Amino acid sequence: MRIMCKAIALAVALVTLVSLPALAGETVRVGVLKFGTVNWELTTIKRHGLDSKNGIELEVLPLASGQAAKVALQAGEVDIIVSDWLWVSRQRAEGKPYTFVPFSSSVGALMVPADSDIHSLADLKGKKIAVAGGPLDKSWLLLRGLTQRRHGFDPAEESEPVFGAPPLLAKKAEQGEVDAVLNYWHYSARLEAKGFRRVIGANEAAMALGAKGPISAIGYVFDEGWAAQKTAAVRGFVQASRDAKELLRSSDAEWETLREMTKAKDDATLIALRDRFREGIPSRPLSEEMADTAEVYSFLAELGGDKLVGESKTMAPGTFWPVLVNGS
Repeated sequence: MRIMCKAIALAVALVTLVSLPALAGETVRVGVLKFGTVNWELTTIKRHGLDSKNGIELEVLPLASGQAAKVALQAGEVDIIVSDWLWVSRQRAEGKPYTFVPFSSSVGALMVPADSDIHSLADLKGKKIAVAGGPLDKSWLLLRGLTQRRHGFDPAEESEPVFGAPPLLAKKAEQGEVDAVLNYWHYSARLEAKGFRRVIGANEAAMALGAKGPISAIGYVFDEGWAAQKTAAVRGFVQASRDAKELLRSSDAEWETLREMTKAKDDATLIALRDRFREGIPSRPLSEEMADTAEVYSFLAELGGDKLVGESKTMAPGTFWPVLVNGS
């Protein structure tokens, strides 16, 4: 009997030891806007246990704004946030070693009512254009640059740009108070579901200006020094992100589970959000995307100047996480 008890105790101990790695997964704290579209992916990761499957424990911390996310990262309150490569490059140029892993190439688009007489950038002259993100928004700068190159005028000077919050501008477009609206991708998708027509997207503009393919608008941002100490955990998070994207790419049922979170009030809106999200899933070799991003960065630096990029006129080395770029 005593021998049997010892055998059982040994078996329990062995099972516990085997289970420890799964239980002791590294916690990765991700700070995101409470209602941001990134939550669709993070929710998918948690619902399917893709974090534990990849050796981590994902902790999602909702934050009030993009600026609050940057402050939280700088203060060490979170490990990862979502931002763009412009901010990362500027931080690196100032000696702060943040780095970037692409999340999505879904970007803003110039949208007009179905019966609008605006069919190309050439038709923007004299028109009232609602622009989300302010005068230094990447999409706005790209459309300005392409319009200047192709049609010889600057919409910032020969059109009437109106800047404001994305929801307000979407409403103005629906009410016919502006001729066109350049808004973030999910607002554009909602307008698309309501019959608005897409004139051009920011990635199309980037490719017309020299990029060879789509480039990510936003990505996961973290401290490169932290990542060097937690490389396995960062790789696990990146793989969990890719696994979630594959589910969202391939399964329409996944989008039904996200319907309430997307706030889609009808099938047309859910389908538009689903399709535009899928369109933005990165699929290019990271080295190619990085090269195109550097090209676009230089163009934006010329247009946006010091207010946009500071003193860094070219994209700082290491802006894209070198571990993934090098394939190591």
